[in-house]
Amino acid sequence: MEFKIKDIEQVFNGEILQNHGNNEYTIKINGDDRNIKILQMNSKGIEFVLDQQYHTVKYLQTSTAELNMVVDGVPMIVNKHINLDKIVYKNSGGAGAGDSKLALHSQIPGKVVSIAVEEGASVKKGDTICTLESMKMQVGIKSHKDGVVKLIKVKKGNSVAKNDVIAEIE
Repeated sequence: MEFKIKDIEQVFNGEILQNHGNNEYTIKINGDDRNIKILQMNSKGIEFVLDQQYHTVKYLQTSTAELNMVVDGVPMIVNKHINLDKIVYKNSGGAGAGDSKLALHSQIPGKVVSIAVEEGASVKKGDTICTLESMKMQVGIKSHKDGVVKLIKVKKGNSVAKNDVIAEIE
């Protein structure tokens, strides 16, 4: 993620190393292993503990290129990554993941803004099942396999947590 604060530009390269459950992760940022726990995340911001230090981020305004926010009381402009949708799709199967059986799980928390298929529809692996808004960005939840949509477990406007079942695909 690239960001700019008061004419200072930096680039952070990060990845999730391990998911410990309960919104706790070991992450790597610019080569350093860090521990993070997400306390709360919604369309208005995020609260988290990074290496035993509490932080808050409040989202103020967003555009296709930038996100204005306040991080621990400091105003900041974050330049959004141009290829974010491709990165999310590559790293999480399009923000949807499933077992080889029926369940398609959301890999991110968010609010359902649209549903692209109906029950009984045939889908291919990678087809969009629904779209979530998470942190003011829209991300498609993609089918984890070829099949037929047996059941859609969410409705437009629903909030979903990470790992919630979105649909069942036979």
